[in-house]
Amino acid sequence: MEFNLTTPAVLFPAVSLLLLAYTNRFLALAHVIRQLHANYKTAPDPRYLLQIETLRRRIHLVRNMQFAGVFSLLVCTVCVFLVFWKLLFAAEIAFSVSVLAMIWSLTLSLIEIQISVEALDLHLLDLEKPETSLKPPIK
Repeated sequence: MEFNLTTPAVLFPAVSLLLLAYTNRFLALAHVIRQLHANYKTAPDPRYLLQIETLRRRIHLVRNMQFAGVFSLLVCTVCVFLVFWKLLFAAEIAFSVSVLAMIWSLTLSLIEIQISVEALDLHLLDLEKPETSLKPPIK
């Protein structure tokens, strides 16, 4: 396989779109957290605490997803610089690190999505059976 400037350039659009999606996720979670906080202050409810705990885990995961994505983009940019200077072995290593960081970011995204689905199941549980609203959903 030939390694040239177009090889690392393949990741740039993907990383940019992922970072935009992660930022949107972060902003949506921040909005929900602020709303729950305000609701809890006006009318304390133990169900809010369960939701806030889940949201805290999710917001930390999104932060780590963003970190891994930005790290991937940064290393990919270094890779382009190395290819430009014809340091191909170092560029291949940098590109490999960049791809690994992207895999890390996507894996965290999968975990966050799973937690999100579990949180929605918990939220819907009180509609299905109000008397069991504090019990976690059955998997």
